[in-house]
This record gives sequence, C-alpha cells and structure tokens, in this order.
Amino acid sequence: EGAIPVRLYRRAQADGNVPLVLYFHGGGFNTGCIDDADFPASFIAHHCPAVVLSVGYALAPQHPFPAAAEDAYAAAQWAAHNARRLNMSAKLLVVAGDDAGGSIAAGLSMMARDRREFSIAAQVLIAPMLDPSMTLLGDAARLKSELTSAQCAQRYRQYLPKCTQRMHPYAAPLESLRLAGLPAAMIATAGCDVLHIEAEKYASALIKAGIPTQVSRFAGVQHAELPAHQPMLREVVDFLRRQAGHAGLPINSG
Repeated sequence: EGAIPVRLYRRAQADGNVPLVLYFHGGGFNTGCIDDADFPASFIAHHCPAVVLSVGYALAPQHPFPAAAEDAYAAAQWAAHNARRLNMSAKLLVVAGDDAGGSIAAGLSMMARDRREFSIAAQVLIAPMLDPSMTLLGDAARLKSELTSAQCAQRYRQYLPKCTQRMHPYAAPLESLRLAGLPAAMIATAGCDVLHIEAEKYASALIKAGIPTQVSRFAGVQHAELPAHQPMLREVVDFLRRQAGHAGLPINSG
C-alpha cells in the first residue's frame, strides 16, 4: 500500500560475489522498524561479508496478514531483479529475521517456492514466532522467559484477526504439511524463551522433509537478547559462508 523502507549494509571491501541477505526485524508483528535490526544486519554484512538489505514491512493491527508477508515478497522480488545493481550475486539470496521477522522469513521461503519467480537459497530464523495456535509454547515461569504467553496471544490477535488465518502456512509455518523444496535453514533459539520449543519442532520437521537444517539453542539467553548475541551471529556467519561455498561463491573474509 506504499513505499517499503529498506536500509543497505555492505562492507567496503566486499566484491560482487557475496550473498544478499534480506533481514526482517522483530517486534511481534505490531511494533518495530529497521533500526531494530541495525546490529545483526551490520554484523552479518561485515563479518560474512554480505550485502544485507534490512526490510521494513506493514504492521498490525492497521495492516493484518497478509500485508507484512506481501511486503516481504515485494522486497525480495525487487532484490532478486536488481542483484547486479546491488553488486551481488543472484546465486545466493538469503532471507533472515528474528521474532516476527523470523516468521516472515519462513513464510517468504514458502511463497518463493510456490510462486517460482525467484529462488531463495537459505533461510535464517532467529527466535521465530511460528505457531499462532500456541500449542507448543513453553512455560514462562519455568524457563524464566521475559516473553509470556499473554504477550504472544496479543500479538497474534492483531496480526491474524481471523481464526482461519492461523492455519495459513505463510502465517503459521509450523502448521504446514508441505515442506519439501524449501531452502536450507539455520534456526537459532534462546534457552530462556517460550518460543524455543516450536522453533526446534519446526527444525525437526524440516529435517524430516529432507531440508538441510542447522539448529542451535543458546542457553541462558532471553528472547529479546538473541538477535544481538554475538556467539549466535558468528554461527549465522559460518552458516552463510558454507552456503556460499555450496553455491560456488568462495568468500574472502579478510
């Protein structure tokens, strides 16, 4: 319904043979902006190296599903068609995000597979929100999680006001029965997070569907801390370098 805000991150020495990573910020679908993704986007761009396009998207409740998903798709479509302009290789288009952004990245991977207008090579999901039914939500008190079930419920009510939307695979990746053909995945979870069970369940489902998947849980870390947790980001960088190697793009990290 309007312009989509983006911010480009690129290390000065990076040449054109680097991944393009679309990063989607968190905020529970109803808050947040590209400023919130500044640290992970900068870290990935510098240490991989990669071109990182941090992408804003329409927020609920003013713009419920599928507005955010379609904004993400439009941004990815534009990036794929303008790879040369961005001085990067179209061979390795990656989607990534944390919290709600992780859900959007997972849904975008499915949209790209189904619509076949461009290809996504890998997905990075950081403490993602994947299960609007909340059937696998952890116990906040036991986990010492700052994120609670009440907060999750409020976020999903605004993003998915219709009950039927809560089963749509682009909004509820954990409900999808069709996972074949999705890109390789890295899923990072926080030990002190009510969302870690559903994210790890999704990783298991991807593995069963034959999707190369790396899953890492970071003990003692809160949901909101994970996107800026440097050990996690170093694993993201290692994962992206491996994917670049598989795509025939050896990366010089010096």
